[in-house]
Amino acid sequence: MSSAKDPYSLHPEKTKNPPESFRGRLKFLGPSFILSASIVGSGELIATTTLGAKAGFITFWVIIVSCIVKVAVQLEFGKHTILTGETAMQAFNKLPGPKFGKAKWSVWMVLLVMIIKLLQVGGIVGGVAIILNILAPGISIPFYAFLIAIVVALMIFRGYYQFIEKVSLGMIGLFTLFTFASLYFLAYTPYQISWDDIWSGLQFSLPKEAVAVAFGAFGITGVGGDEIIHYNYWCLEKGYAAYSGKNDGSKAWQNRANGWLKVMKLDAIIAMLVYTTVTAAFYLLGAAILHAQGDVPEGYDMVETLSAMYTASLGPHAKTAFLIGAFITLFSTLFAALAAWTRQLSDIFGQVGWINFNDFAVRKRTVAILAWAVPLLWASLFIYVKLPVLMVITGGIVGSFLLFLVVYAVLHFRYKRLHPLFKPGIFYDIILWISIISIIAVGALGILKLLG
Repeated sequence: MSSAKDPYSLHPEKTKNPPESFRGRLKFLGPSFILSASIVGSGELIATTTLGAKAGFITFWVIIVSCIVKVAVQLEFGKHTILTGETAMQAFNKLPGPKFGKAKWSVWMVLLVMIIKLLQVGGIVGGVAIILNILAPGISIPFYAFLIAIVVALMIFRGYYQFIEKVSLGMIGLFTLFTFASLYFLAYTPYQISWDDIWSGLQFSLPKEAVAVAFGAFGITGVGGDEIIHYNYWCLEKGYAAYSGKNDGSKAWQNRANGWLKVMKLDAIIAMLVYTTVTAAFYLLGAAILHAQGDVPEGYDMVETLSAMYTASLGPHAKTAFLIGAFITLFSTLFAALAAWTRQLSDIFGQVGWINFNDFAVRKRTVAILAWAVPLLWASLFIYVKLPVLMVITGGIVGSFLLFLVVYAVLHFRYKRLHPLFKPGIFYDIILWISIISIIAVGALGILKLLG
Protein backbone atom coordinates (compact mmCIF):
# COMPACT_ATOMS: atom_id res chain seq x y z
CA MET A 1 0.00 0.00 0.00
CA SER A 2 1.25 3.48 -0.72
CA SER A 3 2.04 5.77 2.17
CA ALA A 4 -0.75 8.06 1.00
CA LYS A 5 -3.24 5.47 2.32
CA ASP A 6 -1.61 5.33 5.76
CA PRO A 7 -3.46 7.74 8.11
CA TYR A 8 -0.25 8.19 10.11
CA SER A 9 1.91 9.29 7.19
CA LEU A 10 2.50 12.93 6.25
CA HIS A 11 2.26 12.26 2.53
CA PRO A 12 2.36 15.41 0.35
CA GLU A 13 -0.81 14.36 -1.48
CA LYS A 14 -2.82 14.68 1.74
CA THR A 15 -2.19 18.35 2.54
CA LYS A 16 -5.34 20.44 2.67
CA ASN A 17 -6.00 24.10 3.40
CA PRO A 18 -7.90 24.55 6.68
CA PRO A 19 -11.41 26.02 6.86
CA GLU A 20 -11.40 29.69 7.72
CA SER A 21 -14.95 30.12 9.07
CA PHE A 22 -16.40 28.85 12.34
CA ARG A 23 -19.03 26.92 10.41
CA GLY A 24 -16.37 25.36 8.22
CA ARG A 25 -14.39 24.23 11.27
CA LEU A 26 -17.44 22.52 12.73
CA LYS A 27 -17.38 20.09 9.79
CA PHE A 28 -13.98 18.79 10.89
CA LEU A 29 -14.76 18.12 14.56
CA GLY A 30 -14.58 14.56 15.82
CA PRO A 31 -11.56 13.37 17.85
CA SER A 32 -12.73 14.74 21.20
CA PHE A 33 -16.18 13.26 20.74
CA ILE A 34 -14.65 9.80 20.47
CA LEU A 35 -13.02 10.58 23.81
CA SER A 36 -16.41 11.66 25.16
CA ALA A 37 -17.85 8.26 24.29
CA SER A 38 -15.10 6.68 26.34
CA ILE A 39 -15.40 9.18 29.20
CA VAL A 40 -19.17 9.06 29.67
CA GLY A 41 -19.43 5.37 30.51
CA SER A 42 -16.81 4.69 33.15
CA GLY A 43 -16.38 8.21 34.47
CA GLU A 44 -19.90 9.59 34.52
CA LEU A 45 -22.15 6.58 34.96
CA ILE A 46 -20.03 4.72 37.53
CA ALA A 47 -17.26 6.76 39.17
CA THR A 48 -19.06 10.12 39.27
CA THR A 49 -22.32 8.77 40.67
CA THR A 50 -20.40 6.61 43.16
CA LEU A 51 -18.57 9.70 44.42
CA GLY A 52 -21.89 11.57 44.70
CA ALA A 53 -23.48 8.64 46.52
CA LYS A 54 -20.60 8.42 48.99
CA ALA A 55 -19.87 12.09 49.63
CA GLY A 56 -23.10 13.90 48.77
CA PHE A 57 -22.88 17.37 47.28
CA ILE A 58 -19.69 18.34 49.11
CA THR A 59 -17.26 17.07 46.44
CA PHE A 60 -19.10 18.50 43.44
CA TRP A 61 -16.09 20.78 42.91
CA VAL A 62 -13.81 17.79 42.27
CA ILE A 63 -15.88 16.84 39.23
CA ILE A 64 -16.02 20.36 37.80
CA VAL A 65 -12.29 20.95 38.29
CA SER A 66 -11.48 17.53 36.86
CA CYS A 67 -13.37 18.24 33.65
CA ILE A 68 -12.13 21.79 33.08
CA VAL A 69 -8.48 21.84 34.10
CA LYS A 70 -7.21 19.00 31.92
CA VAL A 71 -8.28 20.46 28.58
CA ALA A 72 -5.22 22.75 28.34
CA VAL A 73 -2.94 19.71 28.69
CA GLN A 74 -5.00 17.94 26.03
CA LEU A 75 -4.62 20.95 23.72
CA GLU A 76 -0.85 21.01 24.16
CA PHE A 77 -0.69 17.29 23.41
CA GLY A 78 -2.81 17.81 20.30
CA LYS A 79 -0.62 20.71 19.20
CA HIS A 80 2.48 18.54 19.37
CA THR A 81 0.71 15.89 17.29
CA ILE A 82 -0.21 18.31 14.51
CA LEU A 83 3.19 20.03 14.36
CA THR A 84 5.27 16.83 14.35
CA GLY A 85 2.99 14.06 13.07
CA GLU A 86 4.38 11.82 15.82
CA THR A 87 2.28 9.14 17.46
CA ALA A 88 1.93 9.31 21.25
CA MET A 89 4.52 6.63 21.97
CA GLN A 90 6.93 7.98 19.37
CA ALA A 91 6.76 11.28 21.27
CA PHE A 92 7.13 9.53 24.66
CA ASN A 93 10.15 7.66 23.32
CA LYS A 94 11.88 11.02 22.83
CA LEU A 95 11.46 12.13 26.44
CA PRO A 96 14.62 12.45 28.54
CA GLY A 97 15.61 9.48 30.65
CA PRO A 98 17.04 5.97 30.50
CA LYS A 99 16.32 3.50 27.73
CA PHE A 100 15.59 -0.18 28.34
CA GLY A 101 16.07 -2.10 25.14
CA LYS A 102 14.74 0.02 22.27
CA ALA A 103 12.25 2.02 24.35
CA LYS A 104 12.57 4.76 26.94
CA TRP A 105 11.39 4.32 30.52
CA SER A 106 8.30 6.42 29.73
CA VAL A 107 7.03 3.95 27.12
CA TRP A 108 7.51 1.02 29.51
CA MET A 109 5.72 2.99 32.24
CA VAL A 110 2.70 3.55 29.99
CA LEU A 111 2.61 -0.17 29.20
CA LEU A 112 2.64 -0.99 32.93
CA VAL A 113 -0.22 1.44 33.58
CA MET A 114 -2.23 -0.07 30.72
CA ILE A 115 -1.80 -3.55 32.19
CA ILE A 116 -3.27 -2.33 35.49
CA LYS A 117 -6.02 -0.40 33.71
CA LEU A 118 -7.21 -3.66 32.18
CA LEU A 119 -9.12 -3.90 35.47
CA GLN A 120 -10.97 -0.65 34.78
CA VAL A 121 -12.33 -1.67 31.42
CA GLY A 122 -12.99 -5.16 32.73
CA GLY A 123 -15.27 -3.53 35.28
CA ILE A 124 -17.16 -1.79 32.48
CA VAL A 125 -17.57 -5.13 30.66
CA GLY A 126 -19.02 -6.41 33.91
CA GLY A 127 -21.46 -3.52 34.11
CA VAL A 128 -22.74 -4.24 30.60
CA ALA A 129 -23.04 -7.96 31.39
CA ILE A 130 -25.02 -7.24 34.56
CA ILE A 131 -27.43 -5.00 32.62
CA LEU A 132 -28.05 -7.70 30.03
CA ASN A 133 -28.62 -10.24 32.81
CA ILE A 134 -31.26 -8.01 34.38
CA LEU A 135 -33.00 -7.48 31.03
CA ALA A 136 -32.81 -11.19 30.10
CA PRO A 137 -32.01 -13.16 33.29
CA GLY A 138 -32.08 -16.58 31.67
CA ILE A 139 -28.41 -16.29 30.65
CA SER A 140 -25.49 -16.05 33.09
CA ILE A 141 -23.44 -12.89 33.66
CA PRO A 142 -20.14 -14.57 32.62
CA PHE A 143 -21.70 -15.64 29.31
CA TYR A 144 -22.86 -12.09 28.65
CA ALA A 145 -19.38 -10.75 29.50
CA PHE A 146 -17.77 -12.88 26.80
CA LEU A 147 -20.61 -12.14 24.37
CA ILE A 148 -19.99 -8.40 24.79
CA ALA A 149 -16.27 -8.94 24.28
CA ILE A 150 -16.94 -10.74 21.00
CA VAL A 151 -19.42 -8.13 19.74
CA VAL A 152 -17.14 -5.17 20.44
CA ALA A 153 -14.22 -7.03 18.84
CA LEU A 154 -16.27 -7.61 15.69
CA MET A 155 -17.03 -3.88 15.49
CA ILE A 156 -13.43 -2.73 15.99
CA PHE A 157 -11.11 -5.23 14.38
CA ARG A 158 -11.25 -3.57 10.95
CA GLY A 159 -10.51 -0.26 12.63
CA TYR A 160 -12.08 2.36 10.33
CA TYR A 161 -11.91 5.84 11.86
CA GLN A 162 -15.09 7.30 10.34
CA PHE A 163 -17.15 4.38 11.61
CA ILE A 164 -15.70 4.77 15.10
CA GLU A 165 -16.41 8.50 15.16
CA LYS A 166 -20.04 8.22 14.02
CA VAL A 167 -20.95 5.32 16.28
CA SER A 168 -19.32 6.97 19.31
CA LEU A 169 -21.32 10.15 18.90
CA GLY A 170 -24.60 8.39 18.20
CA MET A 171 -24.46 6.06 21.18
CA ILE A 172 -24.09 8.77 23.82
CA GLY A 173 -26.75 11.17 22.52
CA LEU A 174 -29.97 9.49 23.66
CA PHE A 175 -28.73 8.55 27.10
CA THR A 176 -27.48 12.10 27.69
CA LEU A 177 -30.97 13.44 26.99
CA PHE A 178 -32.45 10.85 29.32
CA THR A 179 -30.07 11.87 32.10
CA PHE A 180 -31.05 15.53 31.83
CA ALA A 181 -34.71 14.54 31.89
CA SER A 182 -34.09 12.69 35.15
CA LEU A 183 -32.35 15.70 36.63
CA TYR A 184 -35.20 17.99 35.59
CA PHE A 185 -37.90 15.79 37.10
CA LEU A 186 -36.09 15.67 40.46
CA ALA A 187 -37.81 18.99 41.11
CA TYR A 188 -41.09 17.06 41.49
CA THR A 189 -39.73 14.53 44.01
CA PRO A 190 -38.49 14.63 47.64
CA TYR A 191 -34.96 14.62 46.22
CA GLN A 192 -35.14 18.04 44.60
CA ILE A 193 -31.85 19.95 44.50
CA SER A 194 -31.53 23.45 45.93
CA TRP A 195 -28.97 26.11 45.06
CA ASP A 196 -27.67 25.75 48.63
CA ASP A 197 -26.88 22.10 47.88
CA ILE A 198 -24.92 23.06 44.78
CA TRP A 199 -23.13 25.89 46.58
CA SER A 200 -22.09 23.53 49.39
CA GLY A 201 -20.35 21.42 46.77
CA LEU A 202 -18.25 24.33 45.52
CA GLN A 203 -16.42 25.03 48.81
CA PHE A 204 -13.38 22.83 48.01
CA SER A 205 -13.97 20.47 50.94
CA LEU A 206 -12.70 16.89 50.77
CA PRO A 207 -13.73 14.52 53.59
CA LYS A 208 -11.17 11.79 54.28
CA GLU A 209 -13.72 9.02 53.77
CA ALA A 210 -14.33 10.20 50.20
CA VAL A 211 -10.67 10.62 49.18
CA ALA A 212 -10.18 7.28 47.40
CA VAL A 213 -13.34 7.70 45.31
CA ALA A 214 -12.58 11.38 44.64
CA PHE A 215 -9.05 10.54 43.53
CA GLY A 216 -10.35 7.83 41.23
CA ALA A 217 -13.07 10.09 39.84
CA PHE A 218 -10.51 12.82 39.16
CA GLY A 219 -8.50 10.31 37.16
CA ILE A 220 -11.50 9.21 35.09
CA THR A 221 -13.82 12.19 34.67
CA GLY A 222 -13.05 14.70 32.00
CA VAL A 223 -10.06 13.62 29.95
CA GLY A 224 -7.85 11.28 31.95
CA GLY A 225 -4.20 10.59 31.25
CA ASP A 226 -5.03 7.73 28.91
CA GLU A 227 -7.64 9.75 27.01
CA ILE A 228 -5.15 12.58 26.49
CA ILE A 229 -2.74 10.05 25.02
CA HIS A 230 -5.52 8.54 22.90
CA TYR A 231 -6.37 12.00 21.56
CA ASN A 232 -3.10 11.81 19.64
CA TYR A 233 -4.29 8.87 17.53
CA TRP A 234 -7.67 10.41 16.74
CA CYS A 235 -6.10 13.72 15.69
CA LEU A 236 -3.80 11.77 13.37
CA GLU A 237 -6.58 9.61 11.94
CA LYS A 238 -8.93 12.56 11.53
CA GLY A 239 -6.20 14.06 9.37
CA TYR A 240 -5.17 17.21 11.25
CA ALA A 241 -1.43 16.42 11.01
CA ALA A 242 -1.57 15.06 7.45
CA TYR A 243 -3.61 18.06 6.27
CA SER A 244 -0.95 20.35 7.77
CA GLY A 245 1.80 18.32 6.12
CA LYS A 246 5.43 17.79 7.03
CA ASN A 247 7.33 20.76 8.39
CA ASP A 248 9.32 22.02 5.43
CA GLY A 249 9.92 25.44 6.96
CA SER A 250 7.66 27.14 4.42
CA LYS A 251 5.08 29.84 5.05
CA ALA A 252 2.46 27.58 3.47
CA TRP A 253 3.12 24.86 6.07
CA GLN A 254 2.95 27.41 8.87
CA ASN A 255 -0.41 28.73 7.65
CA ARG A 256 -1.87 25.24 7.25
CA ALA A 257 -0.67 24.16 10.68
CA ASN A 258 -2.08 27.29 12.32
CA GLY A 259 -5.44 26.71 10.66
CA TRP A 260 -5.70 23.05 11.69
CA LEU A 261 -4.61 23.93 15.22
CA LYS A 262 -7.64 26.23 15.41
CA VAL A 263 -9.88 23.33 14.33
CA MET A 264 -8.33 21.06 16.96
CA LYS A 265 -8.82 23.66 19.70
CA LEU A 266 -12.47 24.11 18.79
CA ASP A 267 -12.91 20.34 18.77
CA ALA A 268 -11.45 19.99 22.27
CA ILE A 269 -13.29 22.96 23.81
CA ILE A 270 -16.76 22.04 22.50
CA ALA A 271 -16.32 18.47 23.70
CA MET A 272 -15.17 19.77 27.10
CA LEU A 273 -18.34 21.83 27.44
CA VAL A 274 -20.43 18.78 26.59
CA TYR A 275 -18.81 16.28 28.92
CA THR A 276 -18.52 18.78 31.80
CA THR A 277 -22.24 19.45 31.65
CA VAL A 278 -23.11 15.75 31.41
CA THR A 279 -20.72 14.84 34.22
CA ALA A 280 -22.25 17.48 36.48
CA ALA A 281 -25.72 16.05 35.81
CA PHE A 282 -24.59 12.51 36.70
CA TYR A 283 -22.93 13.68 39.89
CA LEU A 284 -25.95 15.67 41.07
CA LEU A 285 -28.22 12.67 40.50
CA GLY A 286 -25.96 10.48 42.61
CA ALA A 287 -25.63 13.09 45.36
CA ALA A 288 -29.34 13.93 45.48
CA ILE A 289 -30.79 10.41 45.38
CA LEU A 290 -28.25 7.73 46.23
CA HIS A 291 -26.57 9.69 49.04
CA ALA A 292 -29.95 10.52 50.57
CA GLN A 293 -30.92 6.84 50.40
CA GLY A 294 -27.58 5.70 51.78
CA ASP A 295 -26.92 3.55 48.71
CA VAL A 296 -23.43 3.23 47.23
CA PRO A 297 -23.08 1.20 43.99
CA GLU A 298 -21.17 -2.02 44.76
CA GLY A 299 -20.60 -5.45 43.23
CA TYR A 300 -23.29 -7.07 41.12
CA ASP A 301 -25.87 -4.71 42.73
CA MET A 302 -24.20 -1.73 41.01
CA VAL A 303 -26.77 -1.42 38.21
CA GLU A 304 -29.79 -1.89 40.49
CA THR A 305 -28.45 0.86 42.76
CA LEU A 306 -27.75 3.23 39.86
CA SER A 307 -31.20 2.64 38.39
CA ALA A 308 -32.68 4.18 41.55
CA MET A 309 -31.48 7.56 40.27
CA TYR A 310 -33.98 7.29 37.46
CA THR A 311 -36.89 5.47 39.04
CA ALA A 312 -36.89 8.02 41.89
CA SER A 313 -37.54 10.89 39.51
CA LEU A 314 -39.25 9.27 36.51
CA GLY A 315 -41.10 6.41 38.21
CA PRO A 316 -40.69 2.59 38.20
CA HIS A 317 -41.41 2.41 34.47
CA ALA A 318 -38.14 4.26 33.85
CA LYS A 319 -36.02 1.30 34.96
CA THR A 320 -36.15 -0.48 31.61
CA ALA A 321 -35.32 2.75 29.80
CA PHE A 322 -32.42 3.30 32.22
CA LEU A 323 -31.08 -0.18 31.59
CA ILE A 324 -31.18 0.33 27.83
CA GLY A 325 -29.58 3.76 28.15
CA ALA A 326 -26.93 2.47 30.56
CA PHE A 327 -26.15 -0.37 28.17
CA ILE A 328 -25.65 2.09 25.30
CA THR A 329 -23.48 4.36 27.43
CA LEU A 330 -21.23 1.64 28.85
CA PHE A 331 -21.01 -0.11 25.50
CA SER A 332 -19.93 3.15 23.89
CA THR A 333 -17.08 3.27 26.40
CA LEU A 334 -15.99 -0.25 25.50
CA PHE A 335 -16.24 0.58 21.81
CA ALA A 336 -14.18 3.78 22.01
CA ALA A 337 -11.73 2.35 24.54
CA LEU A 338 -11.00 -0.76 22.45
CA ALA A 339 -10.45 1.35 19.34
CA ALA A 340 -7.87 3.42 21.24
CA TRP A 341 -6.23 0.52 23.08
CA THR A 342 -5.54 -1.35 19.84
CA ARG A 343 -3.73 1.66 18.44
CA GLN A 344 -1.82 2.53 21.60
CA LEU A 345 -0.64 -1.04 22.24
CA SER A 346 0.43 -1.37 18.60
CA ASP A 347 2.35 1.88 19.00
CA ILE A 348 4.04 0.59 22.17
CA PHE A 349 4.90 -2.70 20.48
CA GLY A 350 6.50 -0.71 17.68
CA GLN A 351 8.60 1.39 20.04
CA VAL A 352 9.89 -1.59 22.03
CA GLY A 353 10.75 -3.37 18.76
CA TRP A 354 8.14 -6.15 18.74
CA ILE A 355 6.55 -5.03 15.44
CA ASN A 356 7.31 -2.62 12.62
CA PHE A 357 4.74 0.04 13.44
CA ASN A 358 5.60 2.07 10.33
CA ASP A 359 4.52 -0.81 8.07
CA PHE A 360 0.84 -0.07 7.43
CA ALA A 361 -0.03 -3.72 6.75
CA VAL A 362 1.73 -4.95 9.90
CA ARG A 363 0.03 -2.26 11.99
CA LYS A 364 -3.43 -3.11 10.63
CA ARG A 365 -2.86 -6.80 11.37
CA THR A 366 -1.69 -6.02 14.91
CA VAL A 367 -4.72 -3.82 15.53
CA ALA A 368 -7.01 -6.62 14.31
CA ILE A 369 -5.39 -9.22 16.59
CA LEU A 370 -5.52 -6.91 19.61
CA ALA A 371 -9.17 -6.12 18.88
CA TRP A 372 -9.91 -9.75 19.77
CA ALA A 373 -7.32 -10.40 22.49
CA VAL A 374 -7.92 -7.30 24.64
CA PRO A 375 -11.72 -7.54 25.16
CA LEU A 376 -11.48 -11.26 25.93
CA LEU A 377 -8.91 -10.38 28.60
CA TRP A 378 -11.22 -7.67 29.97
CA ALA A 379 -14.05 -10.18 30.27
CA SER A 380 -11.82 -12.78 31.94
CA LEU A 381 -10.64 -10.28 34.56
CA PHE A 382 -14.20 -9.30 35.41
CA ILE A 383 -15.26 -12.92 35.84
CA TYR A 384 -12.31 -13.46 38.17
CA VAL A 385 -12.62 -10.26 40.28
CA LYS A 386 -16.44 -9.82 40.19
CA LEU A 387 -16.29 -6.25 41.62
CA PRO A 388 -17.01 -3.81 38.75
CA VAL A 389 -17.09 -0.59 40.80
CA LEU A 390 -13.81 -1.40 42.57
CA MET A 391 -12.25 -2.31 39.22
CA VAL A 392 -13.30 0.99 37.66
CA ILE A 393 -12.16 3.09 40.63
CA THR A 394 -8.80 1.25 40.69
CA GLY A 395 -8.31 2.13 37.04
CA GLY A 396 -9.17 5.73 37.80
CA ILE A 397 -6.56 5.94 40.55
CA VAL A 398 -3.90 4.55 38.23
CA GLY A 399 -5.13 7.02 35.61
CA SER A 400 -4.44 9.85 38.04
CA PHE A 401 -0.82 8.72 38.32
CA LEU A 402 -0.64 8.50 34.52
CA LEU A 403 -1.64 12.17 34.41
CA PHE A 404 1.67 13.03 36.11
CA LEU A 405 3.56 11.37 33.26
CA VAL A 406 1.39 13.14 30.68
CA VAL A 407 2.08 16.47 32.39
CA TYR A 408 5.82 15.76 32.27
CA ALA A 409 5.56 14.99 28.55
CA VAL A 410 3.56 18.15 27.86
CA LEU A 411 6.15 20.29 29.67
CA HIS A 412 8.83 18.73 27.49
CA PHE A 413 6.77 19.38 24.36
CA ARG A 414 6.13 22.99 25.34
CA TYR A 415 9.61 24.04 26.51
CA LYS A 416 12.00 21.73 24.66
CA ARG A 417 10.41 20.76 21.35
CA LEU A 418 7.90 23.46 20.39
CA HIS A 419 8.58 25.11 17.02
CA PRO A 420 9.55 28.78 17.67
CA LEU A 421 6.88 30.03 15.24
CA PHE A 422 4.16 28.49 17.42
CA LYS A 423 5.22 29.82 20.78
CA PRO A 424 1.98 30.82 22.58
CA GLY A 425 1.18 34.06 24.31
CA ILE A 426 1.39 34.66 28.05
CA PHE A 427 -2.34 34.09 28.57
CA TYR A 428 -2.17 30.60 27.06
CA ASP A 429 0.84 29.72 29.21
CA ILE A 430 -0.98 30.91 32.34
CA ILE A 431 -3.94 28.65 31.51
CA LEU A 432 -1.59 25.73 30.81
CA TRP A 433 0.20 26.19 34.12
CA ILE A 434 -3.08 26.46 36.02
CA SER A 435 -4.02 23.16 34.42
CA ILE A 436 -0.69 21.55 35.31
CA ILE A 437 -0.63 22.83 38.90
CA SER A 438 -4.25 21.74 39.46
CA ILE A 439 -3.52 18.22 38.22
CA ILE A 440 -0.40 17.93 40.40
CA ALA A 441 -2.09 19.47 43.46
CA VAL A 442 -5.21 17.29 43.38
CA GLY A 443 -3.13 14.21 42.62
CA ALA A 444 -0.69 14.95 45.48
CA LEU A 445 -3.57 15.70 47.85
CA GLY A 446 -5.17 12.38 46.99
CA ILE A 447 -1.92 10.47 47.61
CA LEU A 448 -1.29 12.21 50.94
CA LYS A 449 -4.83 11.59 52.18
CA LEU A 450 -4.70 7.94 51.12
CA LEU A 451 -1.37 7.43 52.91
CA GLY A 452 -2.50 9.41 55.94
